[in-house]
Amino acid sequence: MNEYSLNTNQLKEFAIKLSAGDRVLLSGIVYTSRDAAHKRIKALMDNGNKLPFDMDGAVIYYAGPTPTPEGLAIGSCGPTTSSRMDKYAPEFLDEGLIAMIGKGPRNAEVVEAIKRNKAVYFCAIGGAGAIASQSIIECEVIAFDDLGCESVKRIVFKDFPLIVGIDSKGGNLFNK
Repeated sequence: MNEYSLNTNQLKEFAIKLSAGDRVLLSGIVYTSRDAAHKRIKALMDNGNKLPFDMDGAVIYYAGPTPTPEGLAIGSCGPTTSSRMDKYAPEFLDEGLIAMIGKGPRNAEVVEAIKRNKAVYFCAIGGAGAIASQSIIECEVIAFDDLGCESVKRIVFKDFPLIVGIDSKGGNLFNK
């Protein structure tokens, strides 16, 4: 297992070097999105409409942060169970998504899409959202404000701790 400090803008070229089990401190721009937002993004894609963010090289964190306390960038921000987004992930990856962050295993179609697109799936520690939020230094709602905690947010990570769950070659911590 290796340890890396990476920026999100490095992932397009660096994802192929990561292996399942590697530890990464990730910094840079990430977008929160989960069930309800994914459904709306898919509808925008199907209708040829502009997306809330450029999917090419993007990183999505499956999270629905709690309201932001005074003086902090974000509320508690732990990972959502990733399998709930499996029906959307292959198409998002084919559109250029380079990484997903969540918790738990992914289905075979998602693993194949990760391999096909030389992407990566990171796992964040569940149940530690308050601690995870300390590695988020900016947060701005950019789409679907009516969804509340499930709105799409542009967040900035600073050394956010992750583990590679599924690598671009199909290495998979959940198969061990």
